[in-house]
Amino acid sequence: MSAMSDKQASAPSSSFKNLGLSNNIIKVLDEIGYETPSAIQEQCITHLLDGQDIIGQAQTGTGKTAAFALPLLDKIDLDNNQVQLLILAPTRELAIQVAEAIQTYSRHLKGFHVLPIYGGQSYDVQLRPLKRGVHAVVGTPGRVMDHIKRGTLKLDNLKALVLDEADEMLRMGFIDDVKWVMEKLPEQRQIALFSATMPNIIKRVAETFLNNPKIVQIKTKTATAPTITQRYWLGSGGQKLDALTRILEVETFDAMIIFVRTKTATTDLAEKLSARGFSADAINGDIAQNQRERIINQYKQGKIDILIATDVAARGLDVERISHVINYDIPQDPESYVHRIGRTGRAGRTGQAILFVAPRERRMLKTIERITRQPIEPMQLPTAKIINEQRVNNFKQRITETLSNQNLAVFEELLLEFQKEHEVDTFKVAAALALMAQGSEPLLLDEKAFKQAEFGASSGKKITVDIEASPLKDNPQVPMKRYRIALGNRDRIKPGNILGAIANEAEISSQFIGSIQIFQDFTTVDLPDEMPKETLEVLRNVRVFDKKLNIEELTKKNNTATAKEQSDNFRGGFSDRKDRGKPRRNRDRDRDRKFTKRKPKR
Repeated sequence: MSAMSDKQASAPSSSFKNLGLSNNIIKVLDEIGYETPSAIQEQCITHLLDGQDIIGQAQTGTGKTAAFALPLLDKIDLDNNQVQLLILAPTRELAIQVAEAIQTYSRHLKGFHVLPIYGGQSYDVQLRPLKRGVHAVVGTPGRVMDHIKRGTLKLDNLKALVLDEADEMLRMGFIDDVKWVMEKLPEQRQIALFSATMPNIIKRVAETFLNNPKIVQIKTKTATAPTITQRYWLGSGGQKLDALTRILEVETFDAMIIFVRTKTATTDLAEKLSARGFSADAINGDIAQNQRERIINQYKQGKIDILIATDVAARGLDVERISHVINYDIPQDPESYVHRIGRTGRAGRTGQAILFVAPRERRMLKTIERITRQPIEPMQLPTAKIINEQRVNNFKQRITETLSNQNLAVFEELLLEFQKEHEVDTFKVAAALALMAQGSEPLLLDEKAFKQAEFGASSGKKITVDIEASPLKDNPQVPMKRYRIALGNRDRIKPGNILGAIANEAEISSQFIGSIQIFQDFTTVDLPDEMPKETLEVLRNVRVFDKKLNIEELTKKNNTATAKEQSDNFRGGFSDRKDRGKPRRNRDRDRDRKFTKRKPKR
């Protein structure tokens, strides 16, 4: 292996079209709005297309998935229905995320199949696709090793292996499994190893298995202006527009720029905000230069207050009146985040930066905080009460401005005439006019309906908790209710299975999942009291280990476990939210101390 290079990757200077990718891949990138490659993508794509092994040293979120997926997908033989690409990832979440990205990138590769495999999922679910044939597998080391031992995952036709976040696999104790898998690779193969750090053991793995690899190192700029207040909101994609609308209603801003990931998203979001009464417009790479200049001039002059843009379209944009930057879509790397929020807080002025983070993107949030060395504080979305207060104040302000700046003589005469003809109280006439001016949009939000909406009750399918409150330990006023799940210790259920099933399938944030206790025949879990019926319907049909949760409210009738049974049959779980951070052995030790009587001294 060649010595580690100190040469840093330069800023991207080309488009994806110049890197040698096939038309099928370029077509997908155009559709999803990817315009220019990041630094790591530009270098890795070229090396991998040339058939070289690579070591990519870069932080999480620098665009590594596209850096290895795009060129290696181009090497797949679609006529050969065998595993040709294997990607090892340290966690189930990352494996699923990478598999979904590959599925997107391969949209125009007819007949292509990718399969995520990981522990905790039934083998049957994974065996059927493997038997039919898949071209790419993304999996955790342990489950991949199991399938290789069983003979259900064959590597005879493998062309490339990717180790994603190798140092994380080392930290989690998977390095021996990784080396075992690499020993089973065919002699002719290509390897791409990605790691944020390079511990000695990772270097030895590279020296043993990689063939004269090319080194790609990415260093991220970390400076953020101290005058910028940084906050984040944690919630799922289906609730982002509502969350943004609430923020726009209560935040006092001069001009705002909202960053999204794709060109189509700029126009879609601009149209939706305009329909809600906000002065918004979009700029992206497809907009003609003269139109772009016109929009920017209107933005500078205050005729447009909100600009929705992609990273590329916003390059060189310097508008003094920008007070807020909102990352509607999380950036692909920390450096992009720094560039984005740098549009505000310039020349010593204060600025506000708000980052929208989906539950699956929390790792990227931590990476941004670590790389920038700046904490990003969680924010609460404004409640219905706060929004209503703001709307009332705005309504009163409009009345004041109209009284001060408009000639009302003609309308005063009309109202006096109307009052004499109909003998109606003046205040009722004024209220009727105010209602006419308000239109179909209600002035005040209904508090109860507002809270129901926070749980996504209107969706009818996946139910989403809108993260308005902070974690339960910081927010004890959040009312909770205890529910009973029809799986227990006899089903070999674990707290993580319950937590994952509820958080993933019903898209309820783990912040709103309270105490989990597992007994012999059932499990109890604390969930928010105001969950609508639709949420429970979703959860009742969720399966763990091929069995339905059949969740229902815990009552005296269905709570069959006595105090003795609870102490005898308790097999672990989160008896308190603070126990979640404890290692398993410590939780078991504390449990044993709690439930085991001290033996009398002889």
